Amino acid sequence: MRIKVKKSSGSLRLVLLSRMKGEPMRKLTKEQKRDIRVIATKRDADIDFSDVPRVLDWSGAEIGKFYRQKKKPVTMRLDSDVIAWLKADGRGYQTKANWLLRNAMLHFTKEARISRRKIAPRHGKAREGKGNG
Repeated sequence: MRIKVKKSSGSLRLVLLSRMKGEPMRKLTKEQKRDIRVIATKRDADIDFSDVPRVLDWSGAEIGKFYRQKKKPVTMRLDSDVIAWLKADGRGYQTKANWLLRNAMLHFTKEARISRRKIAPRHGKAREGKGNG
């Protein structure tokens, strides 16, 4: 395990850069690099998928399972009781805060869309009114 020093926001922090979940990633061998170059030059039509079974049932598929939104570090001033509540379950309080904010955002944007539909007339009805008058 290697520790590197990274400068961030004017202060120095020790950051573990070389470890991911489990073991550190190994460098590619020359043979692996050559294989990647060969595959990259192929057109999609030239790739043989005959040994790959066709997926006929997509009912168990999960959309966005491996997609992660880009995270942006921010500084917020929160009430101490709110922070205590977020941290009460242990690790993951920032993830919990993000989840709560995302759900609130989705709720209020959905609500705003619904209220706009009620206020704004539909194009089809507006045209019908013009044609009759």
